[in-house]
Amino acid sequence: MRPATATGTAHPDLHTQLYWESTGEGRPVLLVMGLGLSGGAWWRTVDTLSRDFRVITFDNRGVGRSRGLTPAYTTEALADDAVAVLDALDITRADVYGLSLGGMVAQQIALRHPRRVRSLVLGATTPGGRRAKTADEEVMSFFYNRDQRPREEAAWASVAYNYGRRCREKHADRIAEDIRHRLAYTFDEDAYKAHLMAAAMHNCASRLHRIQVPALVMHGEDDRVVPVANAHLIASRLPEGRLHLLEGTGHLYTTEAPEADAEVARFFDAVG
Repeated sequence: MRPATATGTAHPDLHTQLYWESTGEGRPVLLVMGLGLSGGAWWRTVDTLSRDFRVITFDNRGVGRSRGLTPAYTTEALADDAVAVLDALDITRADVYGLSLGGMVAQQIALRHPRRVRSLVLGATTPGGRRAKTADEEVMSFFYNRDQRPREEAAWASVAYNYGRRCREKHADRIAEDIRHRLAYTFDEDAYKAHLMAAAMHNCASRLHRIQVPALVMHGEDDRVVPVANAHLIASRLPEGRLHLLEGTGHLYTTEAPEADAEVARFFDAVG
C-alpha cells in the first residue's frame, strides 16, 4: 500500500507557484523530472522509494500544476526553483535524483547549493559542454518540431525515441500507462520550448569535480535521446561518482527497467 501523499505549493518569487507532493516518511529525497513532464511522471519511482524515504516531487514552472509569468530559461534558474520547494517543506538537506533535463538541474543544485545535497543520482543526462555527445539529427529534429503535432499524436510519436526496442516489443502496456499519465496533465508549449533552450545551454562539465557528495550515474545503454557516452563522461569527472548502466534500455529507463528504482533505493540507503 502506497503511503499517504501531502500536497502544497512553493513560491520562489511573487509571480511563481510550484506544485509539490510529498509521499512517505524518513530521509527526504527530491525528484526532479525532465523535459515537459510533470512530477507525476515519477509515479513508478515514488511507489518504490516511498517505502523507506520521504519522496518529494514537483512540477517545474510552466508544467503541470505549476505557474509562472515566464518559464525559467536556464538550468540554474530551475535549480533555484527546486531549492525553493525544499524551503517550502523546511527541508535543510536532501538526496537529489534528476532524470534527463532534471539531471542537468540536479547538477546545478549540487553546484549552486552544495549544503542542501546529501547525495546525487543523475539519470539519463548530460553534463553539456563541447565534449558532450548530442543525439542524432533525427532525434533532435523530432523534439524541436514536436509542437507541430497534436499533443496525443506527439506523445505516441515520441515512443520510438524515448524507449528501447526491447521495451517497445515486450512492454507496450507500460508505455501506454506512461502516456495515459502524461496526457492527464496540462502541457504548455512555451514552457516546453523554454526548457529545450535550458537544456541546450546547459554546461556543467568543467565544474563536476566540485561536487563532493556520493553520486550514482545511471543510464540506459540504448538511449537515443541522451547518448550513453555522456554517462561515462559525467562519472569520470565526479570525485565520488559510480556508473550503473542498464543493458538494452532506452531513455525512460524507469519504465523499461523497474530494477533501476531498487538500485537507487540501495544507493540512498548505503549513503546513510
